[in-house]
Amino acid sequence: MITVADCERVQANWFRLRAERLGGQVWTDGPLTWVDGPDGQNLLFPGAIPPAAVARGVEHAARSGAPIVGAWLGLGADASALAEAGFERGWSPWWMVAPIETVLGVEPDPRIELQLDSDDYEDEYAFYRDHLVLARDEPPRAWYAAAYAPGRDFAGRAWSFLDGDIAGVFDMDVWEPFQRRGFGTGLLRAVCAAAGAAGARHAVLNATPEGKQLYRARGFTQIGEGITWWLHRRP
Repeated sequence: MITVADCERVQANWFRLRAERLGGQVWTDGPLTWVDGPDGQNLLFPGAIPPAAVARGVEHAARSGAPIVGAWLGLGADASALAEAGFERGWSPWWMVAPIETVLGVEPDPRIELQLDSDDYEDEYAFYRDHLVLARDEPPRAWYAAAYAPGRDFAGRAWSFLDGDIAGVFDMDVWEPFQRRGFGTGLLRAVCAAAGAAGARHAVLNATPEGKQLYRARGFTQIGEGITWWLHRRP
């Protein structure tokens, strides 16, 4: 049975992997684990939150110039130290899970491609191409898929990450002009199929209200929720 703790572990390991492979930092300070990577600086699922350790994390963000610091918590966490440090409560991730075989209950979409590199990212988005180094790791543990509308218009993307027999689905997005055309279903199936071929038995993700309807249609059920807190640093 997949639990919220499993979902939290998979996301924490995904954040760690991205930081380690893309030139970021991961460090612990007592019970706190901080990750400073492509998603910015984040505190990941602490059990206890000492004020002094929070202050040191905020100081690190000031030194590195991070404009936003995130904290991902379970529902039972005491966030008073974050509030005292100036964090504000944000959105609640909805943890959802599905058996891999359920997600694969639709035909593959020919508009979706698994890729090891990409020329879709240019100008201010050119940095994202570096992320695809994760898809080239051996043995494979992360998969990237891109969606294309007719005319080869880049329509969206998604990742999956294998942690044990669980595939985490991350960074899934279909650009607004291409929504409601089935690209989300195709992307979800593609990255889950790739992880399933490598041994994943379950898929997990955190959903926003916008995405929950798609995931429920593909067999995901909500098993819990979390809390996010955010510190927006002034220059």
